[in-house]
Amino acid sequence: MKLLTTKIKNKVLESVAKILDQNRARIISANQLDLAAFNKDDQAMYDRLVVDDAKMDVIINAVLEVKAKPDPVGKVKSTVKRENGLEIINKTAPFGTIMIIYESRPDVTIEAAILAFKSNNKILLKGGKEAFHTNMVLVDCWHQALHLNGLESDWVQFLRLSRTETQAFLKNPDQQIDLIVPRGGEKLIEFVKANATCPVLVSGRGNNFIYVDHTANWEQSVKVILNAKTAKISACNALDKILIDKKMPDLENKLKHLQKALHQFKVTLLVDKEVKAILPEEEEISNEAIWYEEFLALKACVALVSDESEAISMINEYSGGHSSSIMTTDKKKAQEFMEQVDCGAVYHNASTRFTDGGQMGVGAELAISTGKLHHRGPLGLEQLVTNKYFIYGNGQVRV
Repeated sequence: MKLLTTKIKNKVLESVAKILDQNRARIISANQLDLAAFNKDDQAMYDRLVVDDAKMDVIINAVLEVKAKPDPVGKVKSTVKRENGLEIINKTAPFGTIMIIYESRPDVTIEAAILAFKSNNKILLKGGKEAFHTNMVLVDCWHQALHLNGLESDWVQFLRLSRTETQAFLKNPDQQIDLIVPRGGEKLIEFVKANATCPVLVSGRGNNFIYVDHTANWEQSVKVILNAKTAKISACNALDKILIDKKMPDLENKLKHLQKALHQFKVTLLVDKEVKAILPEEEEISNEAIWYEEFLALKACVALVSDESEAISMINEYSGGHSSSIMTTDKKKAQEFMEQVDCGAVYHNASTRFTDGGQMGVGAELAISTGKLHHRGPLGLEQLVTNKYFIYGNGQVRV
């Protein structure tokens, strides 16, 4: 793959930002077609689908932010001079071709492409049919920017494939693919993992937990829970499961307080047997499978646990490995929780909603990786490169 100069990459990104702004009305009009055809019953996916003036501002700003960032390719990671005279330099290098499969969210069409392009990777975009009209205009904007700067459109390719065709493509792609990122729900991730023949970087699944220790500031805890659960139900960093220490002072009244607070936001509660005894009108959790489920809806589980160890055990068993938080005034207990919970992001006295590239200082993100190879958490510009060794010699041979 040809390595592009930072100058040409930045010129393309500048063109992308300008062309998006010039085509703002056209993009929003196309999005209206997608919204009109979409079933609003899935509120989370509908929210992800919307592109309005405010979303356009966010998208264009993301392009300019990536343009302003240092080029991640060719950075020296280490230099070693051996006794035999060999100089060994380890540098960052592009993956090659990245494929991303995602549902709804046409903003991903732009953000994924700008990150891949700035890191000198080609990208194959497989967006969902629900955003078809919007994506077609966005990809056209990309191609205009590439052509304007003398580059081929194959740097950003949009795949118009059915589910069956996608399955066949994953098993036998017509070009080399170096990395696939499925960004969406559990079914999408499992589909890609089952069919792909190249490395898959798992992302997108939330099912996030908050544990409220008996020492926690209760008012602060309720505030954090409400934000994590209700601020944006369509986000993978939204809260699904609430674990409360049985030793919480005035437990009964606090559970009723939490119930009322969540009901004010129309959150449906599922509770364990012990919480059911205090809140008899709530539905009891009847199936263990619910603990594994990411809701993406105004729904949450509430359960009691004996201590921090039980909370950690439950989180490590059931969570998606995305984000978990502990509410406590005990700093030692918080540190133990954060070290032992197996998630990409762990919090003390804060909402899980901050697991986001922009909020965590990464900038635009390709996805939130919940696996452990090669990176965990927001996949930003610096995470879309691999490494390569450059060895300089003068006739050395190994004996």
